[in-house]
Amino acid sequence: MREVVLDTETTGLDPEDGHRIVEIACIELLNHVPTGRSFHRYVNPEREIPDDAFAVHGLSTEFLAQHPVFAAIAPDLLDFLGGDRIVAHNAEFDVKFVNAELRRLGRDPLRGAVEDTLVLARRRFPGAQASLDALCRRFNIDLAAREKHSAKLDCELLAAVYLELIGGRQPGLDLAVDAALASAVNIVRVHRPARPHAATADEAAAHAAMLALLKQPIWLAGEA
Repeated sequence: MREVVLDTETTGLDPEDGHRIVEIACIELLNHVPTGRSFHRYVNPEREIPDDAFAVHGLSTEFLAQHPVFAAIAPDLLDFLGGDRIVAHNAEFDVKFVNAELRRLGRDPLRGAVEDTLVLARRRFPGAQASLDALCRRFNIDLAAREKHSAKLDCELLAAVYLELIGGRQPGLDLAVDAALASAVNIVRVHRPARPHAATADEAAAHAAMLALLKQPIWLAGEA
């Protein structure tokens, strides 16, 4: 089963107010385990970055002006998503922003299934904090590199959190590798004749000799 963890950074909270995506990242999962394939782009939002947004992600207007606009990255993004299930934390926020960008380009909105890890966390731990930071601390996932919000880093953290939310990874078990091998390798089964099950004459004689040494075997008790 293929899923895609997705996260965005933006200029604000609502695309209806003219806010835009400034960074987007995706990580591919097979059977809930990262495969190593990912997608990451900084995006020129074609507008100034408000001070409060800069405080969150640290991406400046000058830095983002050097990167492509969303229209330029949209084909590669949609190709990576592939219509498979999206996994996101507070998924409504990210999906709303992606769909707003697609709408500006006259493209159809995302139509794949969406798994919201915020909903999963609140269902599993009612009343507990359910932010990405809180969940990382709960599952002992290293947060040392998270000084500011980053779509790329947050995707990596969320992939680990998601696996824990759905039950955790069994030690030594790599389902993604198994799935990749199963799809990439043609297994040839070689026919072998059945092994003989009847005892040889020597084995039967040795067994009889061993039985003769036993005194009052329990399987003969009923015959006395």
